[in-house]
Amino acid sequence: MNKRILILHTGGTISMVASKQGYVPSENFPARLHEQLESQNLGGTELPLYNLLETDHLIDSSNSTPNDWMAIASLLSQHWHKYEGFVVLHGTDTMAYTASALSFILGEIDKPVILTGSQIPLAKVRNDALSNLVISLTLAANYDIPEVCIYFNGKLVRGNRSTKLKSMQLDAFHSPNFPDLATVGIDVDLQQDLLLEANKPSFKHYEFDPQAVAIVPMYPGVPSSIINSVLSNKKIKALIIQTYGVGNPPDANKALMKRLAKAEEDGIVIVNLSQCLIGGVFQGSYSTGESLNQIGIIGGADLTLEAAFTKLHYLLAKGYSSDEIKPLIAAPLRGECR
Repeated sequence: MNKRILILHTGGTISMVASKQGYVPSENFPARLHEQLESQNLGGTELPLYNLLETDHLIDSSNSTPNDWMAIASLLSQHWHKYEGFVVLHGTDTMAYTASALSFILGEIDKPVILTGSQIPLAKVRNDALSNLVISLTLAANYDIPEVCIYFNGKLVRGNRSTKLKSMQLDAFHSPNFPDLATVGIDVDLQQDLLLEANKPSFKHYEFDPQAVAIVPMYPGVPSSIINSVLSNKKIKALIIQTYGVGNPPDANKALMKRLAKAEEDGIVIVNLSQCLIGGVFQGSYSTGESLNQIGIIGGADLTLEAAFTKLHYLLAKGYSSDEIKPLIAAPLRGECR
């Protein structure tokens, strides 16, 4: 095998070691990783050629920001023509956000970009890190997968369809509203018909405002002052509300509905997502949901929270106006919704 794969290390549990303060990044992770991979590759033919590149600052992914998405995308674009595929090591907590964001930032691509990590650090004797990385490398080198994906515990899922479902189990990630792209057991069962079409990429740089998008869940008795408080930040350009069932808000709360209507009139893009993980929004199936249609709030179809959040950031970074963004919310740009 002579394909070359770039492993981009951004941080996360996979590279951490135990300390008195809990898990922290390891200073000698590259050497440990190389030793572990070579122990799996004694015949010298199983794994592809690879290089490891670390970002300037390794982070616990719970500290990631929209600017980190662009930094990762920039590194990938700089090395795009040198490698046949890419494996991004990332913390699990916000991996689905980064995978979703990269799918929009990179756009149409012609090579695999596979994010992976682990629930147990590589430094532990019993870990899921080595298997996740070895299989990610194998997939990146041997299969035509022209999109951003997450590989974890035997499943390859579309990045912008993924969410972290479990905090303590090894099968942490799930694709709630779209089939898995591949399952990996004794054999690799790749669903070729589900993959996006390959195209030559055209990379662009985007400036993200971390304060541009906010999220407010609905809950019994939610006051309108919550919306007031959030929107007191004048940098917010888009708001995601998480309602019940198929997209039903508490429309009997007239003050809340009036405040949402005012925000929409003020040019804030408001997207309605369901709090249910599986299914999505069918806004207007009930009269409560129809009240959002009357206001002008956009139903988010079956977008994950991660995909909706990153898609809004991406569209705003492109300079689109509120009126330009609205029809694009429920329209698939990179296979992120139905």
